[in-house]
Amino acid sequence: MNGPQDMGGFTRFGPVNPETDEPVFHSHWERRLFAVALATGATGSWNIDISRHTRESLPAHVYWSSSYYEIWLRGLVKLTTELGLITGEELAAGHMLVQPLPVKRVLAAGEVASAMAKTSSYIRPLDRPARFKPGDLVRTRVLTREGHTRLPRYAMGRLGEIVAVHGAHVFPDASAHGKGEDPHWLYGVRFSARELWGKDTPDSVCLDLWEPYLEPA
Repeated sequence: MNGPQDMGGFTRFGPVNPETDEPVFHSHWERRLFAVALATGATGSWNIDISRHTRESLPAHVYWSSSYYEIWLRGLVKLTTELGLITGEELAAGHMLVQPLPVKRVLAAGEVASAMAKTSSYIRPLDRPARFKPGDLVRTRVLTREGHTRLPRYAMGRLGEIVAVHGAHVFPDASAHGKGEDPHWLYGVRFSARELWGKDTPDSVCLDLWEPYLEPA
């Protein structure tokens, strides 16, 4: 979907001014929200693609006027209320009012450090060969459908070159909507600055893109 998070190539948003020595958290509530997000995510009630899609489904004016952790908070409220983990009345009251629904897992305090250190692999076996190989020219599809995708809008309909084959990975377009992992081959694709921006420079951009996003050039 063309959501508000897909800002690459947009103009009139002003310059990006990185904060020098930016802290991980700017205020205590952000630290607490991160802990809540970690604990609720550990329940297994959703996956990373569902959480990403929930945040990018926020209205554009809300998304663009919110800070990073405000977006996390709004997405978390949307997820937990839609799944019935909390009610609107509980949200307003700030405490539990009804018996909680059972969840797959509860993250104990002693497990937090290991949970933070743990990494997850999204590589999956696939019994069909990769359609493309390094050196192949491909063109990205123009996706106008609703739903989650990892193909940026600025790279749709563009000519690129396969520079790496990363193996088969969980397909986020399916995973974000509860349709299973549906693994597909994942490629590193290089695009010239001229192709993307019309700039006559030697610069290029590399994107990791799934096979359904690509077609032979």
